[in-house]
Amino acid sequence: QVQLVESGGGLVQAGGSLNLSCTASGRFFSINAMGWYRQAPGKQRELVTIITIGGRTNSADSVKGRFTISRDNAKNTVYLQMNSLKPEDTAVYYCNARVRRTITPRESDYWGQGTQVTVSS
Repeated sequence: QVQLVESGGGLVQAGGSLNLSCTASGRFFSINAMGWYRQAPGKQRELVTIITIGGRTNSADSVKGRFTISRDNAKNTVYLQMNSLKPEDTAVYYCNARVRRTITPRESDYWGQGTQVTVSS
């Protein structure tokens, strides 16, 4: 099994910054991608940003230029630096890892428990 443990989040005023981190543990062959999704009340979960094992990133247009994702492959950890936060960034943020559990190409998705980010106006 694979476990994802998130840290960070909290309450911040608009224009402020927050850092999130997520570390994966357990038995697996590789983590092909790690990233962050978010879900606001009454809305569907949406992609925020992801980063592949090779360092390629993909981000939602709404966070480009404000959020930066990075990854330490040796520590199986992904970081999210969030700057210039807006009230509309308020949501529960979930860490995601796309994992190869064995040498075969089959991938599985794993999720963290979620961490609340609240941006006040």
